Amino acid sequence: MADLKTPQYHVVIDLQDHPLMEISESPGHLLLLKLWQREEHLFGGRIACKETRIDTLRNEIYNLCLYFFTFHVFFFTILSTSASETTCRKWWVPMVVNLSTCVVMVFWVHVKLCRYWKVYGQLERERADNRALTRCVQELRMKGVSFDLSKEPGIGNRIKSSSVEIKWRPFTWCFNYLITVSFVAVMALAVPLCRFMACV
Repeated sequence: MADLKTPQYHVVIDLQDHPLMEISESPGHLLLLKLWQREEHLFGGRIACKETRIDTLRNEIYNLCLYFFTFHVFFFTILSTSASETTCRKWWVPMVVNLSTCVVMVFWVHVKLCRYWKVYGQLERERADNRALTRCVQELRMKGVSFDLSKEPGIGNRIKSSSVEIKWRPFTWCFNYLITVSFVAVMALAVPLCRFMACV
């Protein structure tokens, strides 16, 4: 009985026609690839730093909100339990204490929010630029020497509609700084509430 042998196929790949081989033999394309890869690495580092900064700011804002509402709970609890004729006549004293504390907390939370949205905007721009650069690197690797060296990744080129931006700016501001608006609303309600709690 004849031995049955599985036929073997040898596939020969011509690496000379591979785009990466073409790039390695073209000084201009190779230099461009290295520069863009280095830029990708720098983008990755900057994006990671900004993501860490955003997480830190988010935790700081959360803690400020927690302190703000915890302060009001303790403040009005103490004010209601110590209500008397004397505290009713001097209701403006706890009101001043409350307003002073609220103003400081509102200021700090607004500063943190401004920093948060500034870093968030920078992060979104970095990500968009990194995506544009990554697309160009992939195109260069696929096309090889046929890639146009004069092509730019289009980093920083963003077309905005000014009419739409102006139309939605108040809504965007209110959404971005909703915590500040909420703090100011609580601060405004605290003024009559101080008198009411002091005279209960």
